[in-house]
Amino acid sequence: MPTMTGKVTIVQESRFQLTDENGVSHLFTLGHGSMAEPEQLAPLQHTQARVRVTYMQPRNIIGMVAKSIEVADASGN
Repeated sequence: MPTMTGKVTIVQESRFQLTDENGVSHLFTLGHGSMAEPEQLAPLQHTQARVRVTYMQPRNIIGMVAKSIEVADASGN
């Protein structure tokens, strides 16, 4: 599955916007059975922590479906 690194800039329930390293914003929804909970998103936004999102791009919806979110270290790993 593809991954993307960036900062969570907007949060609404289980939806969030991730701004990547190039300043491009991407829309995500937490997927069913994802390894993250909606309550974890707001603290990531407030701290502006760099995160790595593992996701899939479905055909039927706008945005991507996040399967996992984890804090990335300074090197992006």
